[in-house]
Amino acid sequence: MTAVDTLERFDATITRLGVVLSPDDSPAEVEGVLNPASAVARDGTLLLYPRAVAAGNVSRVELCRGLRNGDDIRFERQGFALEPSAPYELRTAPGGMGCEDPRVTFVPVLDRYLMAYTAFGLDGPRIAIAHSQDGYRWERLGLVSFAPDLPQGDDKDGVFFPEPVLSPNGVRSLALYHRPMLRLSTMDGRGAVPTLLALAPHERECTRIAYIPLEPVLDDFQALLQVRESALVLVPDAPWCCIKTGAGTPPVRIAEGWFSLFHGVNAHEVSDGKYTMQYSAGFVVHDIDRPHIVRYRSETPAMVPEGIDETHGIVNNVVFPTAICELGDRSYEVYYGMADARIGRAHLRLAAPNASAEESAA
Repeated sequence: MTAVDTLERFDATITRLGVVLSPDDSPAEVEGVLNPASAVARDGTLLLYPRAVAAGNVSRVELCRGLRNGDDIRFERQGFALEPSAPYELRTAPGGMGCEDPRVTFVPVLDRYLMAYTAFGLDGPRIAIAHSQDGYRWERLGLVSFAPDLPQGDDKDGVFFPEPVLSPNGVRSLALYHRPMLRLSTMDGRGAVPTLLALAPHERECTRIAYIPLEPVLDDFQALLQVRESALVLVPDAPWCCIKTGAGTPPVRIAEGWFSLFHGVNAHEVSDGKYTMQYSAGFVVHDIDRPHIVRYRSETPAMVPEGIDETHGIVNNVVFPTAICELGDRSYEVYYGMADARIGRAHLRLAAPNASAEESAA
């Protein structure tokens, strides 16, 4: 079996562990605390970076420190990692602004923590990057720039891979998920559902992997903003994700390749052209060297909204995994947004790999 062979099956179990963060009644969280990034600081402390939403959909990235007591964990708020201040994070039009839905990845080849987040400014949602030496203090790098022949405009769900990989053209690169958006869905949301479903799946909002050549970044860190290739990897063509797919947690290396949870959105017509949406989550495994090759993807969702905390909130019927923490022996903690209002924690256990999977990843 070679590394490009698909996996016939991929088994895992998810056990929900309940809510770990809810709005604290402060003005900064009045519209929810959700969709966190995570990182392990150099001293071993688990850090969480929730999106805190103030009135008017003004978003900031909080910094929380995890305190463990056996199998339990609680988080202490430590202030903000990012607050909207750059021009690309500010706007006066209705609908909000700020720093949304961060994901953090430690990248050893750069010896840095990288945060990809959605900067919601005057031009609309764009992927921005910040970096940190210690996970506590963050410095903005700027907006990601895509080569002219690549998708342009509104974009979300930026998530870095932790190690260099090969791009489709064979260039050693840093890679990140992204999801170019359709202006139609940005402007009209649920009202755009019939039009979106009329499109071919590959014309809907799809998850892609963007590639940034590594060598220029090693010479000039600002080159981290320059995307030169982008490959489509997750098309919304399954019943549970027929509207769009998007990145979830940062990928982690396992025997079978790069593993991640991603989110998918479907829609149900509830009455005479009116739709309700559901955000669920699934598994994806990419080839370890060339991640544009997908070895496995969930045909059915691994998580769907259940219970009052996931079905009722700022946006109903949402599970949105965005952070993953390795515990060892194919065991992980996953942190996820619940109904765009609060943050849940779950335990993820991957089944043992088969021998052929171990051989292909070697």
